Amino acid sequence: MKQDAAVWEVVGFVLGCLLPAALLAWLAVGLVRRWAEPLGLMDKPGYRKVHTTPIPLGGGVGIWFSVATTLLAATLLAGLPVVRQWLPESLAQHLPGVVESRWKLWGILAGGTVLMLLGLEDDRRGLKWQWRLAIEVAVATVIVLWQQMQLSLFIDNGWVTGLLSVLWIVGLINAFNMIDNMDGLSGGVAAIGSAMLAGMLLMPQATGESQPQWFVAAMLLVLVGALLGFLVHNRAPAKIFMGDAGAYFVGYWVAVGSLAATYTGYQSATPHAVFAPLCVLAIPLYDMLSVIWIRISEGRSPFEGDKRHFSHRLVEQGWSKTQAVWIIYLATFCCGINAWILARTDWVGSLWVLANLLGIVGLLALLDLGTHRSPKR
Repeated sequence: MKQDAAVWEVVGFVLGCLLPAALLAWLAVGLVRRWAEPLGLMDKPGYRKVHTTPIPLGGGVGIWFSVATTLLAATLLAGLPVVRQWLPESLAQHLPGVVESRWKLWGILAGGTVLMLLGLEDDRRGLKWQWRLAIEVAVATVIVLWQQMQLSLFIDNGWVTGLLSVLWIVGLINAFNMIDNMDGLSGGVAAIGSAMLAGMLLMPQATGESQPQWFVAAMLLVLVGALLGFLVHNRAPAKIFMGDAGAYFVGYWVAVGSLAATYTGYQSATPHAVFAPLCVLAIPLYDMLSVIWIRISEGRSPFEGDKRHFSHRLVEQGWSKTQAVWIIYLATFCCGINAWILARTDWVGSLWVLANLLGIVGLLALLDLGTHRSPKR
């Protein structure tokens, strides 16, 4: 009976995070669609675009609004005595911690807001990559130093882990920006990855914790809800794009959420589980690194936009745009499964997980090279 009650508590928690965020995002993105053209938020067709008619930008503003509003409301309501009476004791006991941590969360939201506004300005007027990268690095550095969010790699050197953490945040911001090139792609990949990370955190046996990591799981699940609400408008044929405003915020939020979580302990039998986020996010990272490699090998700037992304290359090999998106969805899910296994196996098993992950990425690379073709449908 206790186990059944615990399951229903988790189900209620998940729905409580997803549904309000999804509804808010659906409404907010719908409003942005109406205001996009007067605000100059229109993505016009061009040589780097796959669409043939102008499409509104700014969907990322709706995603940001949903995440910020849901979490701000939750942290404010957590201090009300009546809320404690509504929740099961297993969740209610964490409310004082939520109240105590609200300033930390608001600080993280402030960083995401800066990046959303940066992306919004880039959507409207276009900014030089040097300025964008400088602000991304500045925000990431402040978050890492102020919030003490660092990768848990068991490296006894704060400068090294701090530098790697800044690189992780900036890398994911740009990875999700780069993969945002087809209807539903970046939002779908982010939703799958965030959901799989949140799933790990809600199963304490998967991370060696004594209880679920409710706080970080809520951060990720609220993003999933916001992305689901956005995807109603962004699924093919897309009626609105998230734009740089959304890609910057989403990449940042996934990065910070993955840094805030605990996947294992130093004395744990599964210290290799610290690489779980790398498994979950392998596909957007693969896309970013492969595109950068192609551009540099062709003597071009890695920040020069083009149609050489993984999804574009799949379409060139004969897959339809919808098929390309679903291939990347499925690959993201399969890589995420490896993260769950990694947290439950020993060192020998972790090597098999590594082999499986390399096999998935290798298969994608073969598709990328055109060794497997599918006729256009």
